[in-house]
Amino acid sequence: MRQAATHPELQRLEPLVGEWLMDASIDGRLVARARTTFAWLAGGAFLHQHADLEPDASMPSEWLDNAPIPVESVIGLDDAAGTFTMLYADGRGVSRVYETDVQDGILTIRRAAPAFHQRFAGTIGADGRTITGRWEGSGDGETWTYDFDVTYRKVT
Repeated sequence: MRQAATHPELQRLEPLVGEWLMDASIDGRLVARARTTFAWLAGGAFLHQHADLEPDASMPSEWLDNAPIPVESVIGLDDAAGTFTMLYADGRGVSRVYETDVQDGILTIRRAAPAFHQRFAGTIGADGRTITGRWEGSGDGETWTYDFDVTYRKVT
């Protein structure tokens, strides 16, 4: 059986590949820790993400009770448009579609939905072993408010 050929633009996602520890914090206070793995599927045609909690006694119960964990997502390329789409699902039963990109050392994730827009921008460290960023939300897509910070540290 022949496998799908991979498009060269998919290499923009390569900095994400590996296992990461992810800390979510609000104003410097740790609220959740997760282990996240990004791995190629179908011979490199798609990038799969799986994330699950790393229990920590210091995490607030109100955050843990509503945490979007576990997370499964698949990122694929529309080669005609040169854009990436992420199909996302989590442990709360939430399913979403995000525009995603990695360009010039910045990971961006965006969603425009009626009354609930979201965006993430994360800077990939020069050594490729950290990503630091923040999630923001908006009711109208114009006025944005801080949600939480995220720091990824590469394990492998």
